[in-house]
Amino acid sequence: MTDTIQASAARPNVRVVLGGLMIAMMLAMLDNMIVSTALPRIVGEFGGLNHFTWVVTSYVLGTTVSTPIWGKLGDLYGRKAVFLTSIVIFLIGSALCGMSGSSMFGGPADGMVQLIAFRAVQGLGAGGLMVGVMAIIGDLVPPRERGRYQGMIAGIMAIAMVAGPLIGGFITDHLSWRWAFYVNLPLGGIALLVLASTMHLPRYRTEHKIDWWGAGLLSVGITAIVLITTWGGNEYAWGSAQILGLAVLALLSLVAFGIVERRVPEPILPLGLFTNRNFALISVIGFLLGFSMFGAMNFLPLFQQTVQGASATNSGLLLLPLMFGMLVVSIVVGRLITRTGRYRIFPIIGGVVMTAGMALLTLLDVHTSKVELSMYMVVLGVGMGFLMQTSMLIAQNSVEQRDLGAASGAATFFRSIGGSFGISLFGAIFTSRLAASSAGQFLAQSGGSGGAGMNPADLKKLVGPVREAVLGGLADSISGVFGWAVLFTVAVPVLAWFIREIPLRGSTDREPTGSPEEQAETALAEAPVH
Repeated sequence: MTDTIQASAARPNVRVVLGGLMIAMMLAMLDNMIVSTALPRIVGEFGGLNHFTWVVTSYVLGTTVSTPIWGKLGDLYGRKAVFLTSIVIFLIGSALCGMSGSSMFGGPADGMVQLIAFRAVQGLGAGGLMVGVMAIIGDLVPPRERGRYQGMIAGIMAIAMVAGPLIGGFITDHLSWRWAFYVNLPLGGIALLVLASTMHLPRYRTEHKIDWWGAGLLSVGITAIVLITTWGGNEYAWGSAQILGLAVLALLSLVAFGIVERRVPEPILPLGLFTNRNFALISVIGFLLGFSMFGAMNFLPLFQQTVQGASATNSGLLLLPLMFGMLVVSIVVGRLITRTGRYRIFPIIGGVVMTAGMALLTLLDVHTSKVELSMYMVVLGVGMGFLMQTSMLIAQNSVEQRDLGAASGAATFFRSIGGSFGISLFGAIFTSRLAASSAGQFLAQSGGSGGAGMNPADLKKLVGPVREAVLGGLADSISGVFGWAVLFTVAVPVLAWFIREIPLRGSTDREPTGSPEEQAETALAEAPVH
């Protein structure tokens, strides 16, 4: 009881802590946007167009497999220490990414391989950032009141998504692409300083145990599936021993994972959560949202810089319509949820609009103007705005308060794994379509297998029929990616239709759980401090 009363005395100022969390969130989101803008230039220097999606995939994969582990570590050692540790790991990964292919690591020959490996380290740290922010906010703000903070979160997202491409474009055009990673270091230092001095979260003595077997089996299974989607039909035939072996490994790992999770006292991904109808539905919706969102974010700059001939800086500016649509809708939806307590209709509308946006992007070709592309992106951004924050809100409100951390981690996990699968599958579709086209054959002859030497600057030098053929092949390959995305996004509004409207908990609506002694301790811990 004494420990809990002391924890109550250390109850943090919500606004101050949220300020620090927003800085950390911006840190992770800026990196994604900066790197997406710089990717074409990185590929131009290192080669390896057929592997360029792995620069993103390795990051998302590292984030995905580490998310559940970070959640348990926060329960065991305290969220503050674990959260700060994740920032440090993220910064170490950023520094190593910036040094990829340098003389320190043997020159540019293996630069792409090094960058992919170091991005995985960066992703491990990002996993802690994402689940930490969501879990801490979930602890501090009840669902009914959380809508008012969605505007703040959406604002940070918008700033990161607008500033990221601009910073990435400026760095790519005027400095070295390496500064796309080095720029994280000063911002990360500020985040560490602010959070270390302001985030005084309550600490409780716990007896939690980390489900290492579950974490390991899940990591192996997910990695095997991502390798299948990345290598299948490209590096190896679908019926090859390598792909079939990975399929067997994935199946055995996931089956073993399910068995372990049913037997351990504290599973890393509690399967019981999926008996909750809303939670199960929103997890699948989050998977599909991550699947489609990451595809759009990574292939739109590629289209703008290669087919439309935009500079890296301009391609960042050209993403503004998507960000604007997402920002405005996120703010409006957050306020409406706080005012009315209603939320079921928003993922339905969002799914329909996002599917329409993806369908419009299938129309991309060499003659698509920047104005047309901007209109398509606004539609896609509006759809994403209906879904981004609402999906996490529904996931957290679908479970008891004691399961909030597990729910936040699981929701983040499914969105991340959706992104990982989406990037891998979309990358495989893109490279396969490009290799089968005359553009792919030309690029392979001029720059290595699969067009490894493709560089936006080199494409501008092409003239006549060759230019039309190459740009047409690239545009067709990219539009084909969005065509496949439509097949997945169309399921979102269908699934959202079956979500039940469960009243959002307010600050006084939390259901008591545990023994009477535990309820008394919880009441003391949540009592306001004067």
